[in-house]
Amino acid sequence: MSRLLAAITLLLSIALTIVVTVICSVPIIIAGIIKLLLPVPAVWRSISVFCNLMMYCWCAGLAVLLRLNPRLQWDVEGLEGLNKKNWYLLICNHHSWADIVVLCVLFRKHIPMNKYFLKQQLAWVPFIGLACWALDMPFMRRYSRGYLIRHPERRGKDVETTRRSCEKFRAHPTTIVNFVEGSRFTEEKRRQTRSPFKNLLPPKAAGIAMALNVLGTQFDKLLDVTLCYPENDKTPFYDMLSGKLTRIVVRINLVSVNDELHGDYVNDKNFKRGFQQWLNVLWNDKDVLIEDIKAGRAAEKKRA
Repeated sequence: MSRLLAAITLLLSIALTIVVTVICSVPIIIAGIIKLLLPVPAVWRSISVFCNLMMYCWCAGLAVLLRLNPRLQWDVEGLEGLNKKNWYLLICNHHSWADIVVLCVLFRKHIPMNKYFLKQQLAWVPFIGLACWALDMPFMRRYSRGYLIRHPERRGKDVETTRRSCEKFRAHPTTIVNFVEGSRFTEEKRRQTRSPFKNLLPPKAAGIAMALNVLGTQFDKLLDVTLCYPENDKTPFYDMLSGKLTRIVVRINLVSVNDELHGDYVNDKNFKRGFQQWLNVLWNDKDVLIEDIKAGRAAEKKRA
């Protein structure tokens, strides 16, 4: 693709994405204002249904935009057996802003509308925070280790926030999405966190442990999703917008939610240690899978 065509595609993609987002987000924001003014359970339930519909329309709009790129190929395994009437906890590696687009587009017809764990700071961003709140997105307040040393009284508050956020999802089928690394992967962050993985940051267990504890057996399955952009690893989101993205690889692993994954992560040290060990094993398998996907691409290039 020529630079001129890529630039034109980029501008057109950004413009269309903005149009789709405005068309879908304005009704959600209006619904959020009504939700603020009328704190009535029946009204809130109706607003949640409406906002989920608008979220679905946004995902469908993004799917149309992705189809405008004739070079893009989807390589997906594991969608079989998913149901929109079930509860799911979806965990995924986080490489790029493109990840959110991929998850929204791919799963919109297979599971309940995604609810993303968001950083608490987003709640105060004008319009965006209100829209996310109207969509019942769970906000998480994470404290650094240094902050907790200075303010030990705040220890455990982030997990309590997660517990309150998850309570609202008991009433209707929901998919809770958590990028458990807490941040997008970069080589610099990998070095800073001393990650033992080649392609991932260390996973943070508290959020999903609390979600599993709060909703208990309501979760039908845990969806362990691995995303990879083997031919556009450096700038997948930019390449998605500019029409350069050629291949999206998604591997979905259904993990049973057994009794060993339910426990008091805050107060039970043995459970906490075991849960972290389980998640680290899962993350190590994911790291090997990503490495295999990249190696497969390299082998194909050698044969060519």
